[in-house]
Amino acid sequence: MPVLRRPPQPAVIELPPRKAEVAAETDVLVVGGGPAGIGAALGAAAAGSDVVVAERYGFLGGNATAALVMPLMSFHTQTPKAEKEGAVTLLPTDHGRGEAVIAGVVKTLLERLVKAGGATPPSLRTGYTVPFDPEIFKWVAMELLDEAGVHFLFHSFASEAIVENRTVNGVVFETKSGPVVIRARVVLDCTGDGDVAARAGAPFEIGRQEDRLVQPMTLMFRMVEFERRAFEAYVKGHPDQWKGVHGLWDLIRKASAAGELELPREDMLFFATPHEREVSVNSTRVTRVLGTDVWDLSYAEWQSRRQMRQIAAFLQRHVPGFEKSYAAQSGVNAGVRETRRIVGDYQLSVDDILNARKFPDVIARSTYPVDIHNPEGTGTLLRRVPAGESYDIPLRCLLPQDIEGLVVAGRCISGTHEAHSSYRVMPVSMATGQAAGACASLAAESGKLPREISASEVQAELVRQGADLGAAHGCLAQ
Repeated sequence: MPVLRRPPQPAVIELPPRKAEVAAETDVLVVGGGPAGIGAALGAAAAGSDVVVAERYGFLGGNATAALVMPLMSFHTQTPKAEKEGAVTLLPTDHGRGEAVIAGVVKTLLERLVKAGGATPPSLRTGYTVPFDPEIFKWVAMELLDEAGVHFLFHSFASEAIVENRTVNGVVFETKSGPVVIRARVVLDCTGDGDVAARAGAPFEIGRQEDRLVQPMTLMFRMVEFERRAFEAYVKGHPDQWKGVHGLWDLIRKASAAGELELPREDMLFFATPHEREVSVNSTRVTRVLGTDVWDLSYAEWQSRRQMRQIAAFLQRHVPGFEKSYAAQSGVNAGVRETRRIVGDYQLSVDDILNARKFPDVIARSTYPVDIHNPEGTGTLLRRVPAGESYDIPLRCLLPQDIEGLVVAGRCISGTHEAHSSYRVMPVSMATGQAAGACASLAAESGKLPREISASEVQAELVRQGADLGAAHGCLAQ
């Protein structure tokens, strides 16, 4: 194997001390410009704070753009009919109409993407997901931050938290110009991996309880010159081979037996995009790897790209509609589903989700199912929220234990392995980001710690910004 692996007994050397330039001082620092960071920056700016976003790539969007995680998954309630038949398909089917439970920055972004020709609005045909173009997503996100007066620094990787008296007041970033520091009254960890919180000393958990294994990584890619009508004709003629957005089980078994495929996944998963002759492929799977480990990340890139090559060849050879297709683009990196979950003042559980639990300190809602890709190999577990219902995410899940001056948002918020599989998706990450931004701004402007800001204050600001917290807070799904 050409991938460098961790030495069994690595040598250790001492590094010399160093100095870092203070690049900026701001009210709110958002670390990470992915979906959670975009929501956080817009939420904090709308609440009146000066905001800086620091992002490791040269563009915004995170998994939406770097990892090509397309589309935005559904944030709509399921009707009984939709619950029975599934939620997404490449073919037009009647799933029953759902109601959106997330608004705010998600709604703003969606409207802007659609206006720019970069997204398909959620509908019966899309299963209430939002297919989008990642390149248009990049500049629409930047445009929204520009209009909000948010400053940003790209090519900056967070390497250390500056902590004084158990309070975070800045972050060290590694850059081409050397280390730089951005100080802030409040720091928001929107890294997805909880990097800042972990380095600040906040407690965290990784993986499922019994063996600490996490959900697998997936390298997403786009196939173009796809003949949609030919594929749909095949699906209609072979209904046992395609359910919702996935299938081709028999073809995969034959190709695997012939030595053409070596995949730890038993089916193919496709999503439509805004472009008629293109499809997004979510079918690579790398298990027993951790996205906070450089050795595992390197192995995952090597393994997933080998799988992508096999899948593209398989589609061209065996699947109608793909004969002339080719892989036009893969993610900058493999998509990471699960790493650290920061332990907060409340830990969301799978029972909270499946029982559609409501909380007095709700700051976001979700309807996405428990969706666990097997950490060991084949199979995916799906358990849905009750039809017509949604569950609440409380503010306490965003506040790390044992540390002040820091709020987390996105997939690293406080919850169990099973609960995480539901709230990890991008619309929910944007919603928790907006809430974190509102909370941080209120704290920065008042000179208080985020934990000292009442939930009712955060809720009032979110409602003012157009977020949907449910009927109990004067917000009805639209």
